[in-house]
Amino acid sequence: MHIDVRRVDYRDAEQAATLGKLLSAYAADPMGRGAPLSAEEQARLGPALAERPHAFSLIAYVDDEPAGLANCLESFSTFACRPIVNIHDLAVLPAFRGRGVSQALLDAIEAIAADMGCCKITLEVLSNNHIAKAAYEKHGFHGYALDPAAGHALFWEKPLTTG
Repeated sequence: MHIDVRRVDYRDAEQAATLGKLLSAYAADPMGRGAPLSAEEQARLGPALAERPHAFSLIAYVDDEPAGLANCLESFSTFACRPIVNIHDLAVLPAFRGRGVSQALLDAIEAIAADMGCCKITLEVLSNNHIAKAAYEKHGFHGYALDPAAGHALFWEKPLTTG
């Protein structure tokens, strides 16, 4: 078994389509949103990410078959005055889980973040996603707290309506 992690060229139609299919499979998973992406969402993904200069995506291939993805966005630490890479999505198709695909993706993300001069890599994970949490912990991730007495950081959201 050979794992190859490749950076996505969003303007390459085949790569963008593969990214859309992988993200759709992740979205359909119970740890995603429980529903796949629409054909329109899949088609918009590559062009929308191409418009964001601080975005990058990776696809992991196992023996040349797409097996997983990572979508990452650059952020910035005002405390360290250095960039941050946020892993927005990281997913491995069920047939390829337990084969080191997530670790290969995380290794590649870490190498890119180091090349960018980042001070850290961040991500969000659902509290009941024990498999993902174990994979992240294996790679050195942990809960975030500036001062343990102040508590751990929480991820919150406020959905906005469009129109």
